[in-house]
Amino acid sequence: MLIALLVALAIDVWLGEPAPRFHPVVWMGNYLSFFESWVAPTEGATKSDAFDYPSFGRGALVWLLGAALVWVLFAALQGLFLQLPVALSVVLIGLALKPMLAWAMLRDEVCAVEAALGQSLQAGRTQLARLVSRDVTNLSAEQVRESAIETLAENLNDSVVAPLFWFVLLGLPGAALYRFANTADAMWGYPGMYRARYWQWAGKWAARADDVLSWVPARITALLVVFVSGGLSLKRLCIEARRTPSPNSGWPMAAMALALGVSLNKPDVYCLNAQGRAPQPSDTVRSVAIASKVWFALVASAVMPGCFL
Repeated sequence: MLIALLVALAIDVWLGEPAPRFHPVVWMGNYLSFFESWVAPTEGATKSDAFDYPSFGRGALVWLLGAALVWVLFAALQGLFLQLPVALSVVLIGLALKPMLAWAMLRDEVCAVEAALGQSLQAGRTQLARLVSRDVTNLSAEQVRESAIETLAENLNDSVVAPLFWFVLLGLPGAALYRFANTADAMWGYPGMYRARYWQWAGKWAARADDVLSWVPARITALLVVFVSGGLSLKRLCIEARRTPSPNSGWPMAAMALALGVSLNKPDVYCLNAQGRAPQPSDTVRSVAIASKVWFALVASAVMPGCFL
C-alpha cells in the first residue's frame, strides 16, 4: 500500500489531474448536483431556525447512498487489483488513488493567484475565484493573498493529508469515501443561502460528516507544518486554531499563519495570529515552500519503512 501511495503522489506531480470526464471526484460532484433540487429548499423557502427534519433527512439519505456507492465501487476495484500480479496491482491502486489527491493543482493555483496579483488586483481576484466560494469582488490585494494562503493551508489537509490518512487506514475505499465527504461539504455544507438554495439543514449531515472525518487529519497537518517549520509553540497553535468556527480548518491555517509570522483574517469571522504582519508576495512563496516540505515529509514517511525491510 505504501508503494501505491508513492505511485499516486508521483502521478499527481508529473501528470496532474485527469480529464474531468474520467475524474471520480467530478462524478461525485455530479451525483450531488443531481439531487440538489430535491434536497435543499429554494430561496423562497421559509428561513426558520426550527429544525427542518425533511431537508435534513433528504440530505442525509442522499449522502449515505452516495457514500455506500463510493465505498462499494472502490472496495471492488481494490479487491480486483489485489488479485493481479503485485507490480501491476500497485500501479493500478496508485492510479485509482491519484484523483483523491490534488497537491500539484493546489500548488499551481495558489502560485497563479500571486502571479495574477502582480498584474492587477482584478486579475488576482479573478484567479482567486477559481479557488474559493466567497465573494471576491471587494477584496483588497492583502485579502486576496490571505485567502490564497488560507486555501493552501486548508486544502493541504483536504486534498493531501486526509485522503492519504484514510488510505493508510482503510485502503482505496477509505480515501474515496473521504473525498466524497469533503466534496459534499464543499457543495452543501453552508449555514445559509448558497447558489439560490438554503443549506442550513439540508447540508448539515454533509458538514458534520466532513468534520468527523477531517478531525484527526487536520491536526496531523498542523503538526506537520510545525515540524517542517521548526520551533513553533504548540500552546500558541492550540489557542489560534480554536478561533475559527470550523473545528478543523483552523488548525492548518493557524499553523501556517504562525510559521509565516503573518495574520490571516476573514472579516467578521476570525483573525488568526492577530499580532502578525500583513502577508507580502514573498509570504505566498514561503507558504508554498512550507506545504512542499510537508509533501516531502509524507513521501519520506512512506519510503522510510521500506528501508528497514
